[in-house]
Amino acid sequence: MKLMENQNRTLDSLNKEIIACRRCPRLVEWREYIAKTRKKAFSEWEYWGKPVTGFGDIHGQILILGLAPGAHGSNRTGRMFTGDASGNFLYPALFSAEFANQKSATSIDDNMKVKDIFISAVCRCAPPNNKPTSEEIINCRSYLLKELALMKNIKGIVALGRIAFDSAIGLIKESYVGKYVDQP
Repeated sequence: MKLMENQNRTLDSLNKEIIACRRCPRLVEWREYIAKTRKKAFSEWEYWGKPVTGFGDIHGQILILGLAPGAHGSNRTGRMFTGDASGNFLYPALFSAEFANQKSATSIDDNMKVKDIFISAVCRCAPPNNKPTSEEIINCRSYLLKELALMKNIKGIVALGRIAFDSAIGLIKESYVGKYVDQP
């Protein structure tokens, strides 16, 4: 029980660090611009407009890894894959597989709960044209590594897209090489 409490406390600390991040000037400018100008369909919403943390069961066995928050989805709602087309596909699939308690995720207050999975992204800020630079991906890497380290029960990663797949392979190599291979 104490391990779970420490993991939750550590995750809370990591989430605060993520939310305060301003490492990528281009992404900071873009996410804040989108939050101010808003899409007409969401003009009444107050956008989150900050980096988006991972979501779900840090004690779970599966990491679902996407590219980045959507400009008018996660950047608006503050939760990964919530309020956008990607989430409209992901959450019904998770519900059908009994990983989620409901079919749709529309806001951070919609009572969505997932079990045995943690949902995260390679980048924590919505990138212009959904295309982060290599440097921006590297700047967020430490957050993903820290989340992975907290997932003590992880058995697999589901990568959604090429950049997520490449990042997952890199994470696995970075996390496990030193444990199992003697380095010169």
